[in-house]
Amino acid sequence: MATQLFLNLPVKDLNRSVEFFTALGFSFNPDFTDENATCMIINDGAYVMLLVEGYFKTFISKGIADTGGTAEAIVAFSVDSREAVDDTIRKAMTAGGAPSQEAQDYGFMYNHSFQDPDGHLWEVFWMDPAGPPADAQTP
Repeated sequence: MATQLFLNLPVKDLNRSVEFFTALGFSFNPDFTDENATCMIINDGAYVMLLVEGYFKTFISKGIADTGGTAEAIVAFSVDSREAVDDTIRKAMTAGGAPSQEAQDYGFMYNHSFQDPDGHLWEVFWMDPAGPPADAQTP
């Protein structure tokens, strides 16, 4: 069973990406950072490697998805409250992100999404620790 998760994403401008995600409150591991890549810390077991496109290409035999018109994935992360969802979206918009989908409120779960400067889709969600009521419609 996996003990850590590393998601690798191509970026056009590493400094811009670091500035954007720093504005959202993320930090980076300097041991895995140079002019080609950086390691964004999600938590003790999950990381996002932001790789300059040229460097990213050295790991693949396919082309890089054009996120201007194609979604390759939705990266979702949880926060501690509904207010933190809205706060993260505000920070993302202020830092240069773009809107994605409208907020969705299921009562026991609340989520909203944004696009980072490279067009990658991110979803921020809060879920009631008690879980959904027995009769709830799940998304």
